[in-house]
Amino acid sequence: MSRRDPSWDPAPPGAGAGLPRVAWGRGCYVHDTAGRRYLDASGGPAVFCLGHGHEEVNAAICQQLERIAHGYRYTFTSDPLEQLEALITASAGPEFSSMVFVSGGSEAVESALKIALQFHSARGEPGRRRFIARRRSWHGNTLGALAVSDFSARREPFEGALVEASFLPSVNAYRPPAGIAVADLAVHAAAELEAEILRVGPERVAAFIFEPVVGAAGGVIPAPSGYARLVREVCDRHGVLMIADEVMCGSGRCGTWRALEHDGVVPDICAVAKGLGGGYVPLGATLYHRRIAAVIDEVDGGALTGHTFTGHTLACAAGVAVQTIVTRDRLLERVARDGEKFRAALSAELADIYAVGDVRGRGFFVGIELVRDAKTREPFDADQQVSARIGKAATALGLMLYPIGGNVDGVRGDALILAPAFNAPPDVLDEIVALTGRAIRAALRPL
Repeated sequence: MSRRDPSWDPAPPGAGAGLPRVAWGRGCYVHDTAGRRYLDASGGPAVFCLGHGHEEVNAAICQQLERIAHGYRYTFTSDPLEQLEALITASAGPEFSSMVFVSGGSEAVESALKIALQFHSARGEPGRRRFIARRRSWHGNTLGALAVSDFSARREPFEGALVEASFLPSVNAYRPPAGIAVADLAVHAAAELEAEILRVGPERVAAFIFEPVVGAAGGVIPAPSGYARLVREVCDRHGVLMIADEVMCGSGRCGTWRALEHDGVVPDICAVAKGLGGGYVPLGATLYHRRIAAVIDEVDGGALTGHTFTGHTLACAAGVAVQTIVTRDRLLERVARDGEKFRAALSAELADIYAVGDVRGRGFFVGIELVRDAKTREPFDADQQVSARIGKAATALGLMLYPIGGNVDGVRGDALILAPAFNAPPDVLDEIVALTGRAIRAALRPL
């Protein structure tokens, strides 16, 4: 197995053999014990939506700790849990009043898969067990989530123990299939999905799972216009559930609370995490449509998924604080508005760099793809480790990016992810733009 893919590396690119030891953080900046300051331009892995050390969130956590850290979910309910449920339903839509709280994105996806299977069993179709996903997708590290992920470096050690899934080609307007115009990509991709459902047999297919904006595996690839609507229609025709993995792109990251709001589409099941609790306490959730809940509740009395820390009281209190601030300060409007300006400024700053092939994204979720030749879109050789080089150069400049490799075919391909805090002020966004340009130029100079 190759460890060349920098997104596999457990240490951030540029950290070398010894990781810096974190000391403290405030706002968009993190400080290590050696006195160095880093501008967190990626929110870690797109997690820290309010930055670091937010006083209101810290106070809410401390206040909850003074009462109780956790009342076991299957013994007690709690004010923070019920408040967070209400906040999520208000933001996600009235269809999503049923949810399961978990500790992170992988568990949220795992629960989404289980809820899909439980739903089909409850309605008398236990033969629906196959999941369909896309190439260059990442859904999580648990075995079920890994089985529906196409991320070769992370799958390889576990092949043979993963349940079978169908994988369709990735949907990427920057790299459409040969002979397919970008304007026809959505129709082409939806037809691929329908063809696979018919090949497998609709009576055997449980759900189609996809990221509305592909994150770690693709380098921020938004779905083309109309794609999600067509997928919704295909799924409905064949009784297949639509699972939206919004762990990375959701909870406001793209300027709407649900990423699929941008497309005017409502999924059957939605996995969220990361920005839900802003990284203050591990937190994720699986939301499922009221029509799914009606079937499951009637037959089984509720979703048959959960953990010791499901609905963890302290985590829910942190989530309530984060989501209250996001709503009160109208941060999603700010992300949608300033995200356009941010991408435009990045495009202008990087316009003269030969290797910058694409700058894309939604809201404060931006991807930069690096290529050997901008005209042919030919990627660099994997051995050149271009994204890792840029990550190292950025670290030297005091900038934290999220470099990824293998985004084209699992081996070749280099991209960077930027995911600043929703409340990042304009001068910080300007600093990110300038330092990103400097890091890319510095890393490419030897090449």
